[in-house]
Amino acid sequence: MAENLILQLKDKYDFTVYCYNNVLAPGNISGVKVIQFKPLFKSSLGSLIYFFLSAIHILLFAKGDLVHAHKTDCAIFLPLLKLRFKIIATSHEAPYKRDKWNTFQKAYFHIAERIFIKSANIRTCISEPLSRYYLEKYKKSIYFIPNGINKIDPSSYDIERAKQFVPDGASLEQPFILFSARRLMATKGGHTMLEALHKIKYHGQIFIAGELDENDYLQRLKKLSIGLNVFFLGYVTPLNTLLTLVDASSLFIFPSETEGMSVMLLEVASVGKPIVASNIPENSQIFSADEVLYFQAGNAVDLAEKIDFALSDKKYMANLGKRAQERAYTSHLWHNIALQYDTLYKKLITGNT
Repeated sequence: MAENLILQLKDKYDFTVYCYNNVLAPGNISGVKVIQFKPLFKSSLGSLIYFFLSAIHILLFAKGDLVHAHKTDCAIFLPLLKLRFKIIATSHEAPYKRDKWNTFQKAYFHIAERIFIKSANIRTCISEPLSRYYLEKYKKSIYFIPNGINKIDPSSYDIERAKQFVPDGASLEQPFILFSARRLMATKGGHTMLEALHKIKYHGQIFIAGELDENDYLQRLKKLSIGLNVFFLGYVTPLNTLLTLVDASSLFIFPSETEGMSVMLLEVASVGKPIVASNIPENSQIFSADEVLYFQAGNAVDLAEKIDFALSDKKYMANLGKRAQERAYTSHLWHNIALQYDTLYKKLITGNT
């Protein structure tokens, strides 16, 4: 998100980005200053230290009119930054809903959320349901500004690179169902999809794209794959390669149990292929039932029925895919979304909040 905002607004503002060390960072966006920190620990403690060091550096050395903080994780240091700067802060999700965090970490996220609400001069959120929750719980105004995408030319799809992710025994020439997530975790719903496919005795190819870190959940997915024709592709990058797979697929399944606002869902819709998605509010805020085929989140029986229907009525699903593509390109282009942040930046800088 931050990168796309900067790309759209860099001719209007001077940006300084704080991030972890990355050899590509300094030249990633022309004219943008980058302050990098070496990761000290590969854990949530390392993230906390990174947030602290960034806040101290900003407080002591930064020059600017405002700070835009992304994700509530870092909000614990907003009161410190507010000693010198006006703050706009953006919530991407309620991370304590994710199953990957322990009790202590979830408690930290709850505290950070309260500080996010109380300390930012302007608060924004990418999720409309979460925006309503904040307003109802904390009685504080918050701007709902959705995530966006950039239009991608289908001529950039890279079939040869896509083939590099396809394991032996699988083929892009044969029909396949596609599931993709950056990280494979229970809240992404991969297990619900596999359970549903068992119920309809699906014999076609099933591609699962996502990081293959060995953990209990990956083992659970592999056990559920027994008796199905499942292929694990690993994390597919860059984006045009993933969209090549989407374009080649028969159906994309998006069974998440919780989201902030999924860029993945927007990007997949931009291809125009049919989507079966969970009916969580974060999904239905983006697309209507005339654009995406919804199933009851976490319900493998309902998902099985929806997949069976989708595979039997391809014309109906193709029309849904086309309408979802139109929605993605008319309502969620970064060029238009960045203008909303431009307005908020100006309000904060001029003091008209």
